[in-house]
Amino acid sequence: MGNTKGKTPKAHSVRLTENAIKNIDEITGYIAFIRHQPLNAIRLGNKLFETIDRIEQNPQAFRECEEIPTKTKIYRKAVCMSWLIIYKIKMTEIVVLGIIHSSRGASKLRMLRKMHKLFMLKKYIESQMPNRIVECQGFITSVS
Repeated sequence: MGNTKGKTPKAHSVRLTENAIKNIDEITGYIAFIRHQPLNAIRLGNKLFETIDRIEQNPQAFRECEEIPTKTKIYRKAVCMSWLIIYKIKMTEIVVLGIIHSSRGASKLRMLRKMHKLFMLKKYIESQMPNRIVECQGFITSVS
């Protein structure tokens, strides 16, 4: 009793935001169709998902995202080739906010945080005001 030897700790669940999925699609699509390198697109997609799997196993193993400073250090970034996977650590889940090229500036990273907050605000408004049309910083949706 009380012996935890040999047991692996439970991994966090990972949720990819719509923005992160869109980023992966745009990145791999560009490499496959614009650059005409479909095998490289597949390799990069596989590497991105392998890195996301590693994030799921140990989210604290990656560096704090200095461009989005917080006291609790909940924003982190994982490097995958020349791409940054930006994620937020919550109590029971990890939210992947987006994937951007490492040559992008800090303002692009901070924008991911703002987009996530707007998305969460939109979800809250939808839950509080059923049967209304909600517009929030360019996000328009009809709530049924």
